[in-house]
Amino acid sequence: MDTRNFRFFPVKTANDDIIEQLLRWSVHCFDTAVLLNSNSHKGDQYGVLPWVMAAGAHEELVGRNSGVFDDLKEFSDACQDWLFGFFSYELKNQVEKLQSKNPDHIGLPLCHFFRPVVLVMPVRNGLQIGTLPGHGIFSDPASVFDMITGTDYLNGLPAGSPPAIRQRVSKSHYLNRVEAIKNHIQRGDIYEMNYCIEFFSDHALIDPVSVYQHLNRTSAAPFSGFYSFSNTTLMCASPERFLRKQGNKIISQPIKGTCRRGDDPVEDDRLKEFLRHDPKERSENVMIVDLVRNDLSRTARKDSVRVEELYGVYSFRQVHQMVSTVTARLDPGCHYIDAIRNAFPMGSMTGAPKIRAMQLIDKYEDSCRGLYSGAIGYINPEKDFDFNVVIRSILYNKKKKYLSYMAGSAITIGSEPEREYSECLLKAKALGEAVGR
Repeated sequence: MDTRNFRFFPVKTANDDIIEQLLRWSVHCFDTAVLLNSNSHKGDQYGVLPWVMAAGAHEELVGRNSGVFDDLKEFSDACQDWLFGFFSYELKNQVEKLQSKNPDHIGLPLCHFFRPVVLVMPVRNGLQIGTLPGHGIFSDPASVFDMITGTDYLNGLPAGSPPAIRQRVSKSHYLNRVEAIKNHIQRGDIYEMNYCIEFFSDHALIDPVSVYQHLNRTSAAPFSGFYSFSNTTLMCASPERFLRKQGNKIISQPIKGTCRRGDDPVEDDRLKEFLRHDPKERSENVMIVDLVRNDLSRTARKDSVRVEELYGVYSFRQVHQMVSTVTARLDPGCHYIDAIRNAFPMGSMTGAPKIRAMQLIDKYEDSCRGLYSGAIGYINPEKDFDFNVVIRSILYNKKKKYLSYMAGSAITIGSEPEREYSECLLKAKALGEAVGR
């Protein structure tokens, strides 16, 4: 296997500026590019990288049919290098006997993983650039550095007027569906279900890098990301970790429970305490924690599953969130990809019981989720990995001029439909602002 050539380059440019330069250079030069950005979030004890950028596909796996997880095992085992990629929510149909009948307006594959031509990571006072041979000027770290820090790529793509955003589901339709979901809960079909609605434009002209930069400035999140693949771009401000592997330790941090930030410090503290003690939000959270414990136990050493934190309340730019942490030790007889397969899709985006909740999601939602509710992340050479939950995200298909973002909430027996609708609008607000609405 080709060895990656790393070189260090000192830089004095501000972090946000170098990231924009990297993004503009990467989308100009390659069809595939990924930025994973933690925004140096201080609340993440399991984070390792402030950010990492990968560009160009030296080798890639595009999963469109059955057997995606087995294909990824083979692809990852054969690669002693960094891999970056995504899982679509629609992989649920391979994990369980399910189907998706709703229209897919974005059109991404079930998964995509690639070994990058260029890898860029921050180090003290500079950048570490790693390249692979056989790609001309992109195989020389010095040439790559000169291109990144040049001025050829600093101008954004021309964008039209702000897109007219429509809501796939009307308010009255939404309220009726929440009542219908609560009837399922009353009958004992489910305990909880994550119900999402789509906001979209089918005549959008945007500059994805500018949209991502705006989104990241206003909603700086620990699992932020930018993923460009073929004609489609993901701009993500996710606060949630799906799954992390660190040695033989597996970590999942589901989020369930949301409230807005206050207008002043006194109100902000009051709202935070309200969230911490709200019985409905705590009920949502503990049901998903139990689901995650069960998912992790399927590949865990016996008696190794632990709830390290329950009902933790963390503050983000737009909202307060209730986050719990569940950990386990990977059974040495289990493949690390099986830890992902058995926990996918994440319980915070389905409900409980998971299979019945996913069936009802497909019944009551009007759009195929695709990459929304999926995950993006990396697998490093040591086979550790870190994947987020794709929420607080905008998807854009440049060829179709189709822009989409979704927002949802957990429906329980205690849900008030008007309050759930307001929560969806709150979560969607920053996304609309990022595209100029």
